Amino acid sequence: MTGLFISFEGIDGAGKSSHIDALAGAFRAAGRHVVLTREPGGTPLAEKLRALALNDPMDPLTEALVMFAARRDHLVQVIEPALARSDVVLCDRFTDATFAYQGGGRGFDWDVLAQLERWVQHTSAATLREPDLTLWFDLAPEVAAARLSGARVPDKFESQPAEFFRRVAAGYERRAAEDPSRFARIAAAAPREEVAQAVAAAVRSKGWLA
Repeated sequence: MTGLFISFEGIDGAGKSSHIDALAGAFRAAGRHVVLTREPGGTPLAEKLRALALNDPMDPLTEALVMFAARRDHLVQVIEPALARSDVVLCDRFTDATFAYQGGGRGFDWDVLAQLERWVQHTSAATLREPDLTLWFDLAPEVAAARLSGARVPDKFESQPAEFFRRVAAGYERRAAEDPSRFARIAAAAPREEVAQAVAAAVRSKGWLA
């Protein structure tokens, strides 16, 4: 067995969390050790940076640098060791979110983000660490906002207007177009059981689960 790295992407309210737990259970039932983690976050240092990124005002470059600093610590401390042990890593967001939110939502320079990605995500084997599969939960911003209404106090991203999230969705679309073999687009507005079936089908298509 080799390690597997699967990321879950989409705006808040898209329904990623429950499907992450279900997929973790499926892999454990198949005898795999699973690491559940998230971005920004996943380590004590990265969680501190998460709190800054989600709540403190900052310009788009500072925001991107904070995200990539958290990501570097996360990679070194959690993701790379887990993959070296042949674990399955299920991560709630990864670099695609930075391109979608800072690149699409904030309108920050895509090429600068790509350069940061190359610097931060090079492994000891001199390869760029990316997920083996990215499940993109695509959902209209208005539907996501309705799902989240009253659920909790929104952070600075969740409180953005619908137009911001339309730009975020366009950022995800661009990322998917740049690497279509890695992405599986999940219609997140479908009934929960249909979404679960789409997630399972995407994973099975890779030959990772029976």
